[in-house]
Amino acid sequence: MTKIRILIADDHDLVREGLIARLNISDNMEICGEADNGICALQKAQSLTPDIIFLDISMPGISGLEAAKKILSVSPNSKIIFLSVYDNPEYIHEALRIGAKGYLLKDVSREEMMVAVNAVYNGGTYLGSKVAHAFDVRTSEADRLANHYKLSERESEVLAAIALGDTNKAIAEKLKISVRTVESHRLAIREKTGGGNAAALFKIANELGLV
Repeated sequence: MTKIRILIADDHDLVREGLIARLNISDNMEICGEADNGICALQKAQSLTPDIIFLDISMPGISGLEAAKKILSVSPNSKIIFLSVYDNPEYIHEALRIGAKGYLLKDVSREEMMVAVNAVYNGGTYLGSKVAHAFDVRTSEADRLANHYKLSERESEVLAAIALGDTNKAIAEKLKISVRTVESHRLAIREKTGGGNAAALFKIANELGLV
């Protein structure tokens, strides 16, 4: 039987030990490594290329979110499941934007954790029941704001690029449009959203789930 190889990254010994105890009970899973900080998680991911990586959000060195970005560049076939105490929709959205395939809270039951591991290993995405509720609330709010601002698809793309700090020239090259067209979209975005400066536009883009 091919086993699902799992790397566990958390800075608390008790959490890692608890996860190992839970997951080792399953016949189709094995723990291939542990890490107690983000940098170690990156190194272990690169050397072990696990199937599944459990990552904490808050860790020494680099955060779990930052580690995830780097991990997916060196071990693209590994699938990340965040395991966190935070149900903040911003964290959930960012985790999925980065490319994580799962997000669970640390009070998740063993049964649901097994379901999550198998679902993600088989190509799916899994949000814990409590996480899904928080994410749905944020998504509903983003949809409400999108309807309120009435931005076109192209305006949304420009807004996302502005929020990331791209210049008009960079946006034009990325979207294959003229700088003058970018300027027109920028003006329309400001008129529709009331966002004047870069900070205000970033906040709006974040609320809309664009960054």
